[in-house]
Amino acid sequence: MGWPRKWCQCTNQFKKCNAFEAHEIGGFIINNIDYPTLKKMVATIVASLPSFLLASSVAHSSSTSSLIFNKLRSSSRLRFSFAVAPLCSRRAKFMAHTLASANLGLTQPANIENPKIAFAAKEIDVGEWKGDMLAVGVTEKDMTKDENSKFQNSILKKLDRLLGGLLAEVSSEEDFTGKSGQSTVLRLPGLGSKRVGLIGLGQSASSPSAFRGLGEAVAAAAKTAQANSVAVVLASSEGLSNESKLGIASAIASGAVLGIHEDNRYKSESKKPQLKSLDILGLGTGPDLEKKLKYAEDVSSAIVFGRELVNSPANVLTPAALAEEASKIASSYSDVISANILTAEQCKELKMGSYLGVAAASDNPPYFIHLCYKPLSGPIKAKLALVGKGLTFDSGGYNIKTGPGCSIDVMKIDMGGSAAVLGSAKALGQIKPPGVEVHFIVASCENMISGTGMRPGDILTASNGKTIEVNNTDAEGRLTLADALVYACNQGVEKIVDLATLTGACIVALGPSIAGVFTPSDELAKEVFEASEISGEKFWRMPLEESYWESMKSGVADMVNTGGRPGGAITAALFLKQFVDEKVQWMHIDLAGPVWNEKKRVATGFGVSTLVEWVLKNSS
Repeated sequence: MGWPRKWCQCTNQFKKCNAFEAHEIGGFIINNIDYPTLKKMVATIVASLPSFLLASSVAHSSSTSSLIFNKLRSSSRLRFSFAVAPLCSRRAKFMAHTLASANLGLTQPANIENPKIAFAAKEIDVGEWKGDMLAVGVTEKDMTKDENSKFQNSILKKLDRLLGGLLAEVSSEEDFTGKSGQSTVLRLPGLGSKRVGLIGLGQSASSPSAFRGLGEAVAAAAKTAQANSVAVVLASSEGLSNESKLGIASAIASGAVLGIHEDNRYKSESKKPQLKSLDILGLGTGPDLEKKLKYAEDVSSAIVFGRELVNSPANVLTPAALAEEASKIASSYSDVISANILTAEQCKELKMGSYLGVAAASDNPPYFIHLCYKPLSGPIKAKLALVGKGLTFDSGGYNIKTGPGCSIDVMKIDMGGSAAVLGSAKALGQIKPPGVEVHFIVASCENMISGTGMRPGDILTASNGKTIEVNNTDAEGRLTLADALVYACNQGVEKIVDLATLTGACIVALGPSIAGVFTPSDELAKEVFEASEISGEKFWRMPLEESYWESMKSGVADMVNTGGRPGGAITAALFLKQFVDEKVQWMHIDLAGPVWNEKKRVATGFGVSTLVEWVLKNSS
């Protein structure tokens, strides 16, 4: 007997059907089941949808499930076969994926709440403070001793006197000189604190990164000593301005939050950090300092969020999961942030051929993320856009990553730009700055290999009408960013900063710790570099050498997507420039190096702090 056939509106052709009188519900063939049972099953399907997708469905009908039920009430009995024939639409594919009870490998991240530290600023004599550990930040100059091997620094001299000279004696025995990276913790009687720690700051300490490092070192020492309550004091704080004290306290607090963070969500066992409270001594008190400490907590929690996004493996953090995380941000801060998540069909309507070309090979559908921050009240002084590369995994496509150094095993980090962007959205949702509108844009997808994927030699058409000959499928990030930048310009913004793990060439040029900055705007460069001085993150401005564009020309299209190895980071930036309106100030940040700590094999959260500082500069 021949298979029954039915008309498929998605493909405009007849297709085989598993049974007579079959009905398509939620992406599946529904046959031979009574109405009450079907009602329960459809309710389960609808409940399993992520909130952003369900919201999209509800936008089309006030009640998704009731629409289905009303349509079926007239049928007293249907036949049902569950695991068959998904619909042709992207939404049906996503629904089928969502209904699976576990991800590939049965991996689910543990729901671990990140620990919180209670910060307090106090003016109290170091000898009177009571707690588990007193940590003293010292420079090499602070460790200078006189001819009697006694400290000359006033705070160290006081502590040494209270300890009967043991502090000077032990520091000499352990050859502690205050160099950066040195630390020693002593358990000595005679003080209110159970332990005294000396943390080296190097020859001098003046940068935010140095004091953030102090906070991280204190957190590490507290972990080793299993200390719950800790105080931090600088051996030399005389002559510091009030503004400097605020910045130092903020950096120490930020370092402590980041220092205690360990991403244990994918480990079978984990220990909770002991540190519960941190008192900052000798840097003042009052509402301004309290506000600064709260700011440090907000930004640090956003950095941790960004780290955890990048750390998540690709079998867990799919494009749909990344879109869900973005939607959660909007839900958490709905008073100032809204979300618009576009499906592949909606992106097709916007003619995003460059982005969809990259996404075409993957079974995990793409999702285009657009969050928008608007202040609670007051006039808008600046309209900004942050655009992040959102490749949740990059195999390289048909130009597959192979051989030593290809780093395919860590290509989950290829969404590091989007992590910085979404982390910034989370921070700004908490801080709520006035006077600025910010758009957070991520074209999320995977770059995989299949019969439906783009091939070398294919020509893609971006949403601004420009055509691109794909001469390397592993230069895919710029293809997704092309349509994202066009979309950002269409939001009426005045300035755009895009962030991407775009090229290995930038790592070769600047190493693993410095991000490359490309922009034709000196004004925008000045703003971002001033923000980075506060954040302590490292950037270096690179040339946009227009003559290099010759290598990007195609014989059959407007351009190719890669110009070869020489100047690879520059030609990548020049490619992106083709998709930015000339009236918009634009900057490209290649953070391929600093997004990942290769030694520890974990993400850094790079970019969040600088982006937040830049937005705040534009809000004032």
